[in-house]
Amino acid sequence: MTVYALRPTGLTEHDLDEVTELLDEPGTVVWIDLPQCDAAMSEQLSRWFPFHSLALGDCVARNHISKFHFYDDHVFTVLHAPKLGSGGHVHYVELDQFIGPNYLVTVHGPLNPVVDPEVAHIDTDGVRQRILKGDIHPRTSWDLSHSIVSSMVRRETQLVADLARESGRIEQQVTDDDRDDDPETLLEELFQVGHALLAVRTIATHSAETYRAVARRGNGPVAGLAVRAAEIADRFEMVRTMADGQGDFVRGVIDFYQARTSTHLALATEGLAATSVRQNDDMRRISAWVAIVAAPTLITGFFGQNVPYPGSGETTGFIASTVAIIVTAVVLHRVFKAKRWL
Repeated sequence: MTVYALRPTGLTEHDLDEVTELLDEPGTVVWIDLPQCDAAMSEQLSRWFPFHSLALGDCVARNHISKFHFYDDHVFTVLHAPKLGSGGHVHYVELDQFIGPNYLVTVHGPLNPVVDPEVAHIDTDGVRQRILKGDIHPRTSWDLSHSIVSSMVRRETQLVADLARESGRIEQQVTDDDRDDDPETLLEELFQVGHALLAVRTIATHSAETYRAVARRGNGPVAGLAVRAAEIADRFEMVRTMADGQGDFVRGVIDFYQARTSTHLALATEGLAATSVRQNDDMRRISAWVAIVAAPTLITGFFGQNVPYPGSGETTGFIASTVAIIVTAVVLHRVFKAKRWL
């Protein structure tokens, strides 16, 4: 747990035992950043602030959707940022915020153990560094929260741009007939990009609806809340629209690739079927000619035995056997011709 004091003169870090004093200091915004909330930290926060037990429970547990709650003196929000993992998996990196009139409490996680904890602090650390460098000058708790959430929006926008670049690269491979890429690999890459875009779209949709609902509630306990919340909602909506459009592009590439592959497969199947028909015709012809050729062999082979036959050893016997061979062959030829085997 880290404690900061935001004053017109800049941002300074303080000890935990100074929180009560800082909260009573006019013109100072107290920023408390928790890497993760457990039962002990939740109890400590309840000593300093009038936070509802359900909100503190949301900080300890993992939330799968964005949400907000309005209280008399503060607003509680839950947001997520996408983090690409291995195998096309998308991790939801959670950030919870308690936004009061003179304080901001940011709670990170819980995180999937495979996610680097530093990922959860990219936006808060980035805003802290920008304040220290003098790049931004937030004056209120909502200004500070707005800067952090704006950083999340920029990262989501950049992720959509990176996924668009990746889908464009795969699309070139799909439409290039000269390439010999593995179809299964290409489809797997497209499915992973499409899944990531769907996850970004879902996160942006939840975030936009959450902040739009915050804007409808008015300023509440935080000055300037409604207008800035509506502006953030519009930016999340823009991310959703871009992710949705890019997702349509990826689905179109998948449909095109599958249709082209199916067409090629159908043509190949048709060609194989035609080849099979020709082979069957050839086999019938070969079989018919074998039967015709076998007729002389049958006759000469039978009479080649040591069995006398009418005309054996005489010219008339040779003529008779020759005529029998020719007649048998002609009859077989006509029969096979009638069956269209020849």
